[in-house]
Amino acid sequence: MTLKSLVLCSDDKIVRVLRRTLGDLEIGVELCADADSALRKLTRERFEAIIVDCADPRSAEVLRSARSALCNKRAVAVAVVDAATGLRSVFDLGAHFVLYKPVSSERAKSSFRAARALMKRERRRNLRIPVQIPVLIRKVDSDATLRVTTTDLSEGGMAVRVPGRQRPTGLWKVAFTLPGTATSFELSSEFAWEGNMAQAGLRFLDVAPEASRQLCDWLKRHSPETEQDDPPVRCQLTDLSLGACYLDISSPFPVSTRVTLSMRAGTAEMRAEGVVRVMHPEKGMGVEFSQTTAEHRHAVEKFLGVLTQNRDVLPELMVEPEGLVSEPEPTQKSSSELAESEDPLLNLFRRQGAVPSESFHEELRKQRGLAATAGSA
Repeated sequence: MTLKSLVLCSDDKIVRVLRRTLGDLEIGVELCADADSALRKLTRERFEAIIVDCADPRSAEVLRSARSALCNKRAVAVAVVDAATGLRSVFDLGAHFVLYKPVSSERAKSSFRAARALMKRERRRNLRIPVQIPVLIRKVDSDATLRVTTTDLSEGGMAVRVPGRQRPTGLWKVAFTLPGTATSFELSSEFAWEGNMAQAGLRFLDVAPEASRQLCDWLKRHSPETEQDDPPVRCQLTDLSLGACYLDISSPFPVSTRVTLSMRAGTAEMRAEGVVRVMHPEKGMGVEFSQTTAEHRHAVEKFLGVLTQNRDVLPELMVEPEGLVSEPEPTQKSSSELAESEDPLLNLFRRQGAVPSESFHEELRKQRGLAATAGSA
């Protein structure tokens, strides 16, 4: 199934570059020369990407509408901007990626390779597998329980038949076992009503990495689609702590992207899951590790030890996206929380994540200098 993109742009030169680049990446293009036609299509058709030239006076309206349109709220949004445009305002409107003018084929292909990888993951995340599974749901703040049956299942949730004329709301624990396996789940969820009174959608919340992997593996095996994910992207590790890392990468993934990292330095190897907390277009991104187990901490400590003892070893690192976090956790923490943390790199992400790239990297260089001084003391 071909990926589809909606493009709002009236600049013929940019359109030619986008058509050629997206065509090479097997991404279809639906061109809109004005905002009204783009807004109509957003409410009627599903797209994996929304690409908007911010020179259009109504570009902000289109980006906001993409986020609110039910069928396109998880589409990857790309803003085409002048170099002088304030990035914070563009990201606040809902853009995930930024493509700077003048738009060259090389720059566009680099950006859209990263975007395509995320588009594929998001489309598979939204894919619903028809299946009937008995489910026990228990309300979090009471003893109320319901026995229901699913009509379909996806990475992000399930549709269930609700008995009688009940219309439950709030937070629930969902317990079920995947057909043909001994794998059982108990996941936090909330009701997101859709359709008639007899059917509702349950949206999964805060799924643990291991549970997410098991669910994804089962869905892959039972999916009618055979489309392969894009290969992992090679990048350079510049900073590493027990709770986070910073990566040099020409096409970083957007803030709130869940990623999997594979690191190697000499004989030491490590695999970790994380969430992008800081993103600087065409420069790099900061990732907060989502694992907090003793095993993960030991693995990071071992990897740091190898790097410290072998300064001439250049670590190899590959990163691949796993999808966008549905409801991003706030990156700004209270002063008391920051004071309690012993991770300077993670604190830098939380305190300086919104500052311009140049200011952030200056603080990052200062932090490296302090770490080097402390290490030689």
